[in-house]
Amino acid sequence: WFMGVLSAGFDSEVTERANQMTWPKGQARYLVATLRELQIFKPVEYELVMDDQTVRQRAMLVAVGNGISYGGGMKVCPDAKLDDGLLDVTVLGAVSKLTFIRSFPGVFKGTHVNQPYVYQYRTQHLDVVAPGQLIYADGERVGPAPARIWVEPAALRVFVRSAG
Repeated sequence: WFMGVLSAGFDSEVTERANQMTWPKGQARYLVATLRELQIFKPVEYELVMDDQTVRQRAMLVAVGNGISYGGGMKVCPDAKLDDGLLDVTVLGAVSKLTFIRSFPGVFKGTHVNQPYVYQYRTQHLDVVAPGQLIYADGERVGPAPARIWVEPAALRVFVRSAG
């Protein structure tokens, strides 16, 4: 189960690397892990099987959002809604590392999705096939791909108390 964002690709590899590091501490660990992963990362072959289509594509990452953001406010799936019954799928296509780095600041505003190499889909069910890739959800390691993801309607009850 996850509530926010599930991902595979560059971001998951960075998180895996950061989790194995003992130095530095705090957020600096993710910066160092990102810089190290940038040196070796290569685009991944994905197969995404959705409700009404199958997409095969080389990509830097795939993010599946029930929520909008992960990783300290990165709006990777800026149009996602927790209550619409759909998963928002954001795919950052295979690009050069320079293009990847240049697009990075846009993810904090959600404007990265305006780039021609970013693809968005909506679906209720999704199979992510990506040999050799790890899946992370809400910052926690889920395990190796493949992954089957779906929306579980009304899975979480929220009680709101009026402040008045």
